[in-house]
Amino acid sequence: MLNLRQIAGTDLQVSPIGLGTVKIGRDKGVKYPDHFMIPDDQQVLHLLALSQELGINLLDTAPAYGHSEERLGRLLKGQRNQWLICSKVGEEFDPQTGLSHFNFTPEHIRFSVERSLRRLNTDVIDILLVHSDGNDLKRIHHDGVLQQLAQLKTEGKIRAGGMSTKTIEGGIETLKQSDIAMVTYNLNEQQESPVIDYALAQQKGIFIKKALASGHITQALTTDPVRASFDLVLGHPGVSSAIIGTINPDHLRSNVHAAADCLTRSDS
Repeated sequence: MLNLRQIAGTDLQVSPIGLGTVKIGRDKGVKYPDHFMIPDDQQVLHLLALSQELGINLLDTAPAYGHSEERLGRLLKGQRNQWLICSKVGEEFDPQTGLSHFNFTPEHIRFSVERSLRRLNTDVIDILLVHSDGNDLKRIHHDGVLQQLAQLKTEGKIRAGGMSTKTIEGGIETLKQSDIAMVTYNLNEQQESPVIDYALAQQKGIFIKKALASGHITQALTTDPVRASFDLVLGHPGVSSAIIGTINPDHLRSNVHAAADCLTRSDS
């Protein structure tokens, strides 16, 4: 149902919708409007199979997503090559407190990547992003996080790198130094749109986080908030993929149908 598109500036082809996997590994310290239960293995396998059936080939995970990486590593056994995996470095989640902390030292980034490779049961992470703490430029210029990712790319441990940013300046600098920026862009928040415009002009990749505002888009904005969200997000030619986090098969199916309809109308 979904046709793959090239991530500009790379050799990676990705579905315009990616599956976010926070909810398969963590239920503490999250900002979703409704309570949820972490699904069991059979439910996750069903969700992954449905994702493939709908044309999704991108999975978004992170060490900060609790047990998400370990579960994917186990459940994707025998089908790893059918997916692109995006993981992250920098943010660590403490399951005891439900809180996160950050570590951007070269030693920790390398430790985190090696750990993610083991957890995901893979030899390479397709896309690795720095998990921003909000101080984008400090992390880029002072800590040199993107240079560290470039070294990991040279070593063949990752195929593409970038940063999940929180500022316009950080997003643009990320694109100057790496492959992909992940930015917030939805009906509620469009402040980072200059980053997407820059990516389009410079032929770099853009992933969208919170495309549906983490479930907080309401009908006060439009009679069909999901469709309107995809019209906005996927209607921008600079967007490579929008990450949608759901563990509800019906929501996943309806989201993909809405996204596919948007893409069909934009192509006609």
